[in-house]
Amino acid sequence: MLKKYSEFFLTLLIASDLILTVCAFFVAFLVRFEIEYVVRIFPLQPGETAEDLLSAYLPALYVIVPVSLFVYSTLGLYQAKRWGRFYREVFDIVRASLVVLAVLLSLAFFYREVEFSRGIILIFAIVNPAFLIVGRGLARKVARIARRRGYNLRHVLIVGSGRLGQKLAQTLGKNRWTGIRISGFIDWRIERVGKTFAGVPVLALTDEVDKIAHDSKVDQVFLCFPYNEQERLRECVAKLALSTVDVRIVPDYLGVQTTHSEVSELGDLSVISILESPYYGWNRILKRAFDIVFSLVVLIVLSPIYLIVALFVKLTSPGPIFYGQERCGLDGKSFTCWKFRSMRTDAEQQTGAVWAVKDDPRRTKFGTFIRKTSIDELPQFWNVFVGDMSVVGPRPERPVFIEEFKQHIPKYMLRHKMKAGITGWAQVHGYRGDTSLRKRIQYDLYYIQNWSLMLDIKCIFLTFFTGLINKNAY
Repeated sequence: MLKKYSEFFLTLLIASDLILTVCAFFVAFLVRFEIEYVVRIFPLQPGETAEDLLSAYLPALYVIVPVSLFVYSTLGLYQAKRWGRFYREVFDIVRASLVVLAVLLSLAFFYREVEFSRGIILIFAIVNPAFLIVGRGLARKVARIARRRGYNLRHVLIVGSGRLGQKLAQTLGKNRWTGIRISGFIDWRIERVGKTFAGVPVLALTDEVDKIAHDSKVDQVFLCFPYNEQERLRECVAKLALSTVDVRIVPDYLGVQTTHSEVSELGDLSVISILESPYYGWNRILKRAFDIVFSLVVLIVLSPIYLIVALFVKLTSPGPIFYGQERCGLDGKSFTCWKFRSMRTDAEQQTGAVWAVKDDPRRTKFGTFIRKTSIDELPQFWNVFVGDMSVVGPRPERPVFIEEFKQHIPKYMLRHKMKAGITGWAQVHGYRGDTSLRKRIQYDLYYIQNWSLMLDIKCIFLTFFTGLINKNAY
C-alpha cells in the first residue's frame, strides 16, 4: 500500500511539474505578445501577429517538455523530499530551471528556422521557477493533509534506545509533517525491554529484529548503535538483509559533532565530516561581504562618536587612546584586537594577564563608563573591516587563557572554526565577562552549527537590547 501511494504521489508530482512548465511557456508567450507595455519594449516585426507566431512557437513544446523532464529528474527533483526543508527544494528548483534555460538557449542558437524572441525567453526564465515553487508548496500542503488522514505514512523501528535513538525519536516526534510514525524501539539490553524512552516503548531484543520488522509491517529500520557496538551493528544488518525493509544507519557522532557536518563521496566511500567549519565557499564570501559593508557603515556613521570618545580618553587619563591586545581568531591565528583604552597603562604590570573583575580598580573613571556600555569595543569595527574579525562570532580570547581553557574545557578550540566576532550568540544571552565558560562554549558551538546570515542579523538586533549594557560587563 505504501509503495502504491508513493508512486501515485510521484506521478502526480511529475504531471504537475510538466503542466506548470507548459503553462509558464504560454504565460510567457501571452505576456510577450499580448500585453501592450511589453510589446513596446520588444516590438513585433512588420506584418507579424500573435496568432501567426503561436503556430510557430508551439512546436517548441516538443523540446521543452522532454528537456525539462530530463533535467528535473537528473537534478533530483523527484527524489524523496520527506526529510528536506522547503528552502532546499526551492534552491533545487531554481538550479534546475536555470539548467533548462541554458539547454534551451543552446538549442535555439543552432535552430535557425524560427528566430525565438529574447523577451519570451526572459519571461519564461522568471515565470517557470515561480510556478514550480508554488506548485511544490501546494504539493507539500496536500501531502501533509494526506498524512494527517493516514495516507503515505512510513512506519519505522529504531534499533537502539540509548542517547542516539532517543534523539532520533524526539526529532521525528517534533517533525510529524514528515509522515514518519515510530512503531517502537529494539534494543540489545534485556533490562530495557518493556520500558519506555522518549515516549516510545522497547518492544524486543535485536535477535528478533527481522521478525518484529515483518510482523509490525514497518517500512524502515533506523540503526542507532553507539560507535563501540559495531559488531552488533553488523549482526543486525545481516539479519535485516533477509527482510524487505529499508535500512538506514544513524552514525554515532552526537558525542563529537560540534560544528558543521556533511556527507561527501570519496571514490566509492561515503565520508562524514564532523569537525568542519561552515565558514567556506559562498558562506565565507557572503559573511565577508556583509562584514565589510556593515563595518564601513558603522565607521562612517559613528565617526563623530569615535572622535568624542578618543578626546575623553585622552583628557581623563595619561596614555594612548587605543589599546591593542593579542587575541586569537579563526583557526587559532593571533591578531591585534583594538579597543579604546579603559584602564591604566600599568594595569597588568604586577598581576600579569588576568580577567577584569567587578569594580576593577585598574579602570579609569571614563573607562568604567565605556566598558559598562561596551563603547570601548567600537574600534574593533576596524578589525572587522580589515578581516581580522567578523561582526558576529565567538568572542576572541587571549592566547594565555586559551592554553589554560583548552586543557579543561572539552571542545573549547572548536569555537575557532569561525572568525571571532564583536558580538555573538553567547553574548546576547548574557554570557560575557566572568560567567560560565562551559555555557558560553555551548552557545558559541550552537552558533557555528546553525550559522546563517539571518542568525547574524538576529544577533546584531538582540545586541542592542541585551548586549550593549550588561551586568557582566566589567
